[in-house]
Amino acid sequence: MDGSGTDNKWIGERTIRPDGADKVTGRATFGADFNLPGMLWGKVLRSPHAHARIKSINLKKAAALPGVKAAICSDDMVEFPLDTPVMVGPADLRFVSRNIMARDKVLYAGHPVAAVAATSVKIAEDALALIEVEYEVLPHVIDVDEAMMPDAPVLHDFLRTAGVDPKPTTASNVASRLEFKIGDLEAGFAAADVVIERSYKTKPVHQGYIEPHACLVSVAKDNQATIWSSSQGHFMVRSATAKMTGLNVADVRAIPAEIGGGFGGKTIIYLEPLALVMARKSGSPVKMVMTREEVFRATGPTSGSSNTVKIGATKDGKITAATATFRFQAGAFPGAPARPAASCAFAPYDIGNVQSIGYDVVMNRPKSNAYRAPGSPIAAFAVESTIDELARELGIDPLEFRLQNAAKEGTRAAYGPTFRKVGFVETLEAAQKHPHYSAPLGPNQGRGVASGFWFNVGGESSAQIHINEDGTVTVITGHPDIGGSRASMVNITAEMFGIDYHLVRAQIGDTNAIGISATTGGSRVTFSAGMAVTQVAEKVIQTLRERAAKIWDIEVDAVVWENGEARPAGSNAGDFEPLSLADIAAKAAATGGPITGQISINAQGAAPAFATHICDVEVDPDTGRVEILRYTAMQDVGRAIHPSYVEGQIQGGVAQGVGWALNEEYIYGDDGQMQNPGFLDYRMPVASDLPMIEAVVIEIPNDAHPHGVRGVGEVPIAPPMAAVANAIESAMGLRLNDLPMSPPKVLAGLDAKR
Repeated sequence: MDGSGTDNKWIGERTIRPDGADKVTGRATFGADFNLPGMLWGKVLRSPHAHARIKSINLKKAAALPGVKAAICSDDMVEFPLDTPVMVGPADLRFVSRNIMARDKVLYAGHPVAAVAATSVKIAEDALALIEVEYEVLPHVIDVDEAMMPDAPVLHDFLRTAGVDPKPTTASNVASRLEFKIGDLEAGFAAADVVIERSYKTKPVHQGYIEPHACLVSVAKDNQATIWSSSQGHFMVRSATAKMTGLNVADVRAIPAEIGGGFGGKTIIYLEPLALVMARKSGSPVKMVMTREEVFRATGPTSGSSNTVKIGATKDGKITAATATFRFQAGAFPGAPARPAASCAFAPYDIGNVQSIGYDVVMNRPKSNAYRAPGSPIAAFAVESTIDELARELGIDPLEFRLQNAAKEGTRAAYGPTFRKVGFVETLEAAQKHPHYSAPLGPNQGRGVASGFWFNVGGESSAQIHINEDGTVTVITGHPDIGGSRASMVNITAEMFGIDYHLVRAQIGDTNAIGISATTGGSRVTFSAGMAVTQVAEKVIQTLRERAAKIWDIEVDAVVWENGEARPAGSNAGDFEPLSLADIAAKAAATGGPITGQISINAQGAAPAFATHICDVEVDPDTGRVEILRYTAMQDVGRAIHPSYVEGQIQGGVAQGVGWALNEEYIYGDDGQMQNPGFLDYRMPVASDLPMIEAVVIEIPNDAHPHGVRGVGEVPIAPPMAAVANAIESAMGLRLNDLPMSPPKVLAGLDAKR
C-alpha cells in the first residue's frame, strides 16, 4: 500500500483534527501558559533611538532594586566575530545575536540593550527605568531607496556588498546583489511589439500572529537547560540558544508548545537566550512574554520594497523578454528575501529571455523575517500587475494571455531548474471555467486575476511509530504543527496500516525525544514529514509481517499486510486466520519485544506549487474604500492529504494578502519611530472585511512523493495583492503601484484622474 491512488480510505478525508478539542475548550498549552515554582519575570529595555552609538550601560541601580535577581547586557552573551558566518538553518547568528541584544550601536527604535529578571513584572519594569544608558544619536535612514544612496547613513562599517565584482572596498547599506539571467534580453525586447515598464513600492507588513513571543527557561545545577516556548522549530531554538549562551547543544532541551500563529515570524528567536542567561545567573526559572507593542517594534515584519519590472510581448501575445529589479528592506541586519523574490518573479511563465536582480539592503528598522512565501508576494504584485497591463494593451483576455505563456513540464525557470510535471495550466483553465469569471458586475465594480508561485522545499525530518499494547498506534514527528501536520500524519499513518484513523495518535516530540527535524516553514512539513512517516510505517509493517510469520512458523515472504491485518500470502502459505494489529501487539513480548520504528531523512524531490486567483471589488468613489465582493482561489496542491486544512491554508493566505493589499503597513515618523505598533492602528482584515473565500483544490500529484504532496501554505499569499490591484483598475481605470491601496491613496488617485 503506497497511499498514492484515488481509492484511499483516509488520505484525502476530512478527519477530526487531533488538536481541535483542546484548542476550542482552552486546554491547549501555549508559550505563555507555562509556569514553574519560584520563577522570575524577565523584561527587556529597548532603544528609544533609531540609530545611536552606545557609549555606556550602567546596570548597578537596576540590579540593586529589591526583587531583581539578574540584570544583563551584551557583555553576558557570546560574541560572534563579524568575519565568519555562524549558520543555524538559514539564519546567521552573527546578526541574530546582535538583534536580540545590541552591541556597540542600536540600529532601530526598539532594539534591545539590556534585560532584567525580577520576582514580579512590576519590579522588572521599575528596574528597566533604573538602567542608565548613554547614547550618541546618529543619523538614521528608513526608506530602501534612500538607504542605497551614496550619502546615506551607514549602519555597519564592516558591510561590503557581496555579489559585486570587484568587491567594494568601502562600506554601504547594500548587503548583497544577486542576478538570474537566461537568453538574450536585447534580442527579446527587439522582438516585442509592446513593452511596458513600471515601478512598484510595498511597505513592511507584520505576520500578525495572535500569540506574542513567549518562553520559560529553567537551568539546573548541572547547567542543563530546559526551554518551553512557542516557535516554528524547537530544534532551531535549541541550537541557536545553545550557541548564543555558550552551552553544548546536548545541554539544552527545547519543548514545543502549541503555537498561536507564526507564518514565518517565529522561525527565529528573540527571548530564549536572554531568559537562559538570566536563569543561569539567578538560579531561578525565568519567564518572558512580549507585549503586543514589543512584537511590532522589535520582531521581524516582512520586507518593504522598491521594484521595477519591464516585460515585452508580440501583438499575438507571446512574451519575448522580461526584466525585474527588486530592492528589499532587510531591516537592521542582512537577510531580506531578495533571492526568492528574484527566483519566483517570472517562474509561472515560459519566457526565453529573462533577467531578475535582487538587492538586500539594511536600514534602521527591525530585522526582517520570513512571511509566508518570503519574497514571492512582492514579486508577484509587480510582475502580475505588469502582465495585466500588457494583456489590456494587447486586447487579450488576462487569463488567456497567461495561458499562452504558462510554464509547464519541461519549462526552464530563470533561477535554474527545469520543471517536472506542474499544474499551472490547470489552475488557469479552472479559473476560465469557473462561474465566478463570467459573473456580471455592477457600477464601480471590477474583476482582477493574478497568479503566483512558490518552490516548496524538503529537508530534515524525523519520525517514529510505536505499536501500543492494545494495537493502537502512536506517530511522533519533530515539527511544530502550525498548519495541520498532526492531522495529516494521522491520515497517512492510518492509510499505511489500513486501520481506522481513530486508532492513531499523533505527537510532536521535543528535542530529546525525536531526531533532528528542520523548522516548520517553506511548505515543507507535510511533504518531508509525510515522507518520513511513510518510510517508518513501511519498516514497522515489515516488522509486523515478521512477527506474524513467527506466530505462524512460516517464512516472512509468505505473509502480506492488507487492510490492517497480516494474512497468508496465498493458499499454499497455510490456512491461518488473519492477525490484526491488536493480535500481534498482544504477543509482542513473546515474538521479539516492542514493535517500533524510527527514521530520519533529508527529504528530496520537493515540487513547486502554482495558484491563480479571481477577485471582485467595489470601489466607493467618494471615500476610496475598496470592498472585496467575491474571491476564488485555484491552486495545485499536489495531493490534499487533509482537504479541510488545505482549504484553510488557501483561505488564510488570501486573507493575509488582502490585508497586505489594502490596509497593512508600518508607519514611521521623521524620528524613526513606528507610529502604529498595535492592532488598533495596524489595520488587519477581520471576518467582516472579507467575503467567503472559495478554494478550488486542484490535484496534480508530485511524482517524487509517495502520496503526491507538493506543499500548500506559501503560494496562496502570492497572488492577492496583484489580483486586488487589477480589480481596482478594472473597476475605475485606476492603476495603483504603491501598497497598501488604502482609501486615502485610492481617493487621491481618483481625484487626480477626475
